[in-house]
Amino acid sequence: MKCTSCDKLSFYIICKTCQKQLLVPNFYKKELEKDFFVYSFYDYKDLEDLIQSKYHFYGDRVFNILAKLSFTKFASNFEFTHPILAIPIDDHTRHDFSQTAILAKHLKSTFIKPVFNTLKASNIVKYAGKNLEFRQKNQRKFIYSGETNCDVILVDDVITTGSTILEAKKLLKKQGVNVLFAITLCCFLS
Repeated sequence: MKCTSCDKLSFYIICKTCQKQLLVPNFYKKELEKDFFVYSFYDYKDLEDLIQSKYHFYGDRVFNILAKLSFTKFASNFEFTHPILAIPIDDHTRHDFSQTAILAKHLKSTFIKPVFNTLKASNIVKYAGKNLEFRQKNQRKFIYSGETNCDVILVDDVITTGSTILEAKKLLKKQGVNVLFAITLCCFLS
């Protein structure tokens, strides 16, 4: 197959050279509310084509590579006083796989336990390219069926306005879940 970045022949959808040269993660921090932060590894503009792979059959391979380079590395360096849960936001499989489930899977470590199919949106509206006003008028209306009285990390693929993460955090708080922070693959920096 060909590397999606450089078109050279490769055993991987993104060749090892491109992984090392083009996909080195950074660490971005954005405060959504007082003392509540979202951490991201890439600027959306640098990953736009790769993020769009979530709409294609090969997207799971792309997301596994990106998650291994960023989420796995984060998890291996993360320590806490007790194990916490990683909850992917709306880890449905509408496109043959769930990008948020893939990302959460790569957080598995001594201190982080991913849990799946617990935070689902009951309103299946597409937010891609929509502004904050649209997102606020068309909330996801999450339903939570997981553990309570626990500490969690929220996992999503992209943060634009932060409305999805804040809506999920609000619901989880009502359910007795303490959201420590959120982590996303990429964010909009501009």
